[in-house]
Amino acid sequence: MQVDRDCPQILREFLSYHETIKGQSKKTVAEYYLDLRMFLRFVVLIKNEMPYDTDLDTVSIKNVDTDLLSRVTVNDIYDFLSYLANDRPRHPDARDHGIGSAARARKLSAIKSFYKYLTVRTKQLQENPVKDMEYPKLRRSLPRYLTLEQSQRLLQAVKGPNATRDLAILMIFLSCGIRISELVGLNLSDVYDDRIRVVGKGNKERIVFLGAACARAIEDYLPIRKKTVLTDNNALFGSRDRNRISVSAVHRLVKKHLLAAGLDASQFSAHKLRHTAATMMLSGGVDVKTVQEVLGHENLNTTQIYTHIENTELRLAAQANPISHIDLDKK
Repeated sequence: MQVDRDCPQILREFLSYHETIKGQSKKTVAEYYLDLRMFLRFVVLIKNEMPYDTDLDTVSIKNVDTDLLSRVTVNDIYDFLSYLANDRPRHPDARDHGIGSAARARKLSAIKSFYKYLTVRTKQLQENPVKDMEYPKLRRSLPRYLTLEQSQRLLQAVKGPNATRDLAILMIFLSCGIRISELVGLNLSDVYDDRIRVVGKGNKERIVFLGAACARAIEDYLPIRKKTVLTDNNALFGSRDRNRISVSAVHRLVKKHLLAAGLDASQFSAHKLRHTAATMMLSGGVDVKTVQEVLGHENLNTTQIYTHIENTELRLAAQANPISHIDLDKK
């Protein structure tokens, strides 16, 4: 992956370890780099007693080594998290400062991984200042999803020159619940009669079976795809410029069809179609462990959030409450 010339050797080695040994995707490694670059810039700032309002982007980290990292304390980490929560601009032109708990948790996760690599994997350091540090508490909100009626409206609204392709894409989201990055990575060779091979996070492969309608949508699209020559001719889905379809292009086409269906494109997205697939499966009686495998979740807890949306027991509990049977028409 591309890194700044300012990137210290110790960080380069960590990134190389995650890409070559751990098999992490380039996107994940790039996120590690950006998060740790920010952290190391902050460490240099405080250890060199630079003015607190110094622009972090101007702080050089090329001389960061194990000596500096060994002097990082738990309080330094807390200071960094406090900076993120209160002082870090949300984007370059933002007047508001402070980033959310989820973003802070991701950066802390990168720091934990970095120090574990330095203390356990390579034994370059003796002490790990973040070993027992807790993550910021996250606010778990229920995922937004489309109802069956809304899903049907979305599919029926698909029109235009790329309608066959777009319908296949939407059906894969709604039927299989794969991630948008997984969809754009699909190759022709990943499609079988009743299943697709999906490469998920950490380059982990899984087989996802297709519903009848989804299989038919892909079957209708394949003859059109095979007549089209792309720059990456392995790609299942191509764009107007004859390249593999991009994440941004998928976002645009999903938004376009949501609007055509009269749905609020600010409330729904390609990722919400993944939520919809999970919700539909659970409401149809699929057990949560199976849904976990379909979605490619590493942790069952991630999948279990959907059980709060379509929970038959909760619905029965509401109906069992005697207040549910009061006749409001009686005076």
